[in-house]
Formats: sequence, structure tokens, C-alpha cells
Amino acid sequence: MRPVTLAGRGVRLVPLTLDHAPGLAAAAADGELWRLRVTSVPEPGQELDYIRAALSAPDRVPFAVLHDATGLVLGSTSYHDIVEPVRRLEIGYTWYGRSVQRTSVNTACKLLLLDHAFGVLDAAVVGWRTDNENYASQKAIERLGAHWDGELRHHQLRRDGSVRSTVMYSMLAAEWPDARERLLVRVAPSGSHGRV
Repeated sequence: MRPVTLAGRGVRLVPLTLDHAPGLAAAAADGELWRLRVTSVPEPGQELDYIRAALSAPDRVPFAVLHDATGLVLGSTSYHDIVEPVRRLEIGYTWYGRSVQRTSVNTACKLLLLDHAFGVLDAAVVGWRTDNENYASQKAIERLGAHWDGELRHHQLRRDGSVRSTVMYSMLAAEWPDARERLLVRVAPSGSHGRV
């Protein structure tokens, strides 16, 4: 899958590059997000390594999330675990600075990513996975209309060395039209990042 720029509803998702390191540093500092044990955010000074790791993963397409009007980096997200023979991909590695969390930013980004996945890439299913202790992420995924698929127990290491279980979600192409209509009602008008 080739990198692509997606834009609309006040946000722009652009292919992640090394030039985004200062912006990612500022976004991560907004809330000191690297201190959270349930998400993967670059620690101060590790932004270039974070970007290089994202770019080197063979089944990952990473984006920088920008405020469309100002170009300010708000965070990052990715397509990943792309399995073309079964037309499956996942959306993840998503994080935003604290000041734009619980705003329309996440809904706008997911609308862009899901529209592209189902409408252009012809995905049959889009998946999500999150830490079993990341309740905010689970609720955000559920608000998208995703189906809870289950939990992989004792699945992978967190950055602090503890072992997490992973909660899995998915949405089928046939479920997207109804979910899309519900999300369109929730997202703020273009250029606005009001609470949702």
C-alpha cells in the first residue's frame, strides 16, 4: 500500500516523515503522553527512532495528523497489519496531544481512514486492537460502531515490561455505511474541533 494524503473536516493525514519529529515531540509533550503505560508514544528525544521504526515496518503505513488550517502536528495514526489476500487492515498506533483528545479530531481522522479503506482500498474488514487497560481507547473504538471480537490474553509486552492482554475489534464493509452515517452526525463542521 502506497502512502497517501487524506484531508477533510479540519484535519489532514500526511505520510509520516523524519521532518515531523519536532511536531510529534510537541504533541507528545501536550500531556506528557509518554508516561502512559497503555499507549505507544515517543519519549522526549526518541521521536526520530519512533518514526524510523514506523517507516521500516513492512505492513504499516504511518501518518502524521495535522490541523488542516495551521499545519500543527496533533499526533499520529497508522494503517497496519495489512493482509491483502483477505482484504484486511487495521487502524492503530493512534495518539493525539491531550488538548485535542475527546474532540472531533479522532472522529474526523477515523472517517477519513475508514472511507479510504472501504471506498478506495476495497477492504473487506478493518480491525482495531488496544490494551485491555486502555479504557478510553476501547470506548472510542466502540463509539465508531466497531464490533468487539474478543481478548487475546497475555498477548504482548508493554514498554514498562509488564504483559498486556489485547482487546480486538472489527468492522465489516457491509457495516460501514450505517456506521458512517452515525459518525457524520457526531463530527463537528470542517475546521472546528468541538467536543464530541
